[in-house]
Amino acid sequence: MATVRTGVRAIGAVLAAVLGASLAGCSSTGGKRAEERAAEAAQGRAVDTPRWTFAMVTHSGDGDTFWDIVQKGARQAADKDNIKFLYSHDDQAQQQAQFVQTAIDQDVDGLIVSLAKPDAMEDVVTKAVRAGIPVITVNSGSGQSKQFGALTHIGQDETIAGEAVGTELNRRGRKKAVCVLHEQGNVGHEQRCAGAKKTFDGELQNLYVEGTNMPSVQAALEAKLQTDRSIDAVVTLGAPFAPTAVRAREQAGSKAEVDTFDLNEQVAEDLQSGTLGFAVDQQPYLQGYEAVDLLWLYKYNADVLGGGRPVLTGPQIITGKDAAGLAEYTIRGTR
Repeated sequence: MATVRTGVRAIGAVLAAVLGASLAGCSSTGGKRAEERAAEAAQGRAVDTPRWTFAMVTHSGDGDTFWDIVQKGARQAADKDNIKFLYSHDDQAQQQAQFVQTAIDQDVDGLIVSLAKPDAMEDVVTKAVRAGIPVITVNSGSGQSKQFGALTHIGQDETIAGEAVGTELNRRGRKKAVCVLHEQGNVGHEQRCAGAKKTFDGELQNLYVEGTNMPSVQAALEAKLQTDRSIDAVVTLGAPFAPTAVRAREQAGSKAEVDTFDLNEQVAEDLQSGTLGFAVDQQPYLQGYEAVDLLWLYKYNADVLGGGRPVLTGPQIITGKDAAGLAEYTIRGTR
């Protein structure tokens, strides 16, 4: 019996040793793999360059889904490029200028700014350039960007985008359209409507509304559609205004097609359902992402993209068929 017990204890000891070694090996391998994954993830998040600070100042109002997408692209590029990213916005040009001054006072390493109202921004943007801060303009102000000393401009040519709208309205057989301008003084908006009027074979009228008050926007457009039943197309200049235009159309009993500039999840859904006719996409995620990335490239390697000309991200006409293929991206908020 003693011999049997001794044999059992010996076998048990061997099994325990093997099991322990196996567990230790698994723990070691698992730990090593976890460390490797963490290192790879860290390497994927940021480049091995200094921790620079970039500031972005835009003319966005509160709750503007377009600028949410721009900001998302900028923040993801900042994470990749090891950038501390500062974002501020206001729909009043005076406040935008103050934000730029704050960025100058903070001695940021790079500045991204939209120029919806360039006259109010010229002094402070040129001041940033004189202070040695590289500037990239985004979305609005392509005509003034180089004049103000910016490295380049990223966005769509608003006149060309408007011309694309006029051409698309012709293709759809429209005869009388209303272009809804929701921010007075925004040069880009004026250029969009002027571009559409240039190529549209029918009649196009501008309708100025108070964009910060959606009930007022709906009431103004509703009244316009009730007064003139010959209007067969409404063009809004921002994705958040498209659903409001649809409600105005319904309340007015109009059969006018509603089309819009810019894309978001709601617009994509309405395109697929036929509630909207078409949208003009200028890829806001790309605007934000490339603005940060190009500033990083300039700081790292003195690279400048565009050869003195704007870097175009649009326009692209999106229909219901196109929107179905973009659903994955609009749902996650990058288109």
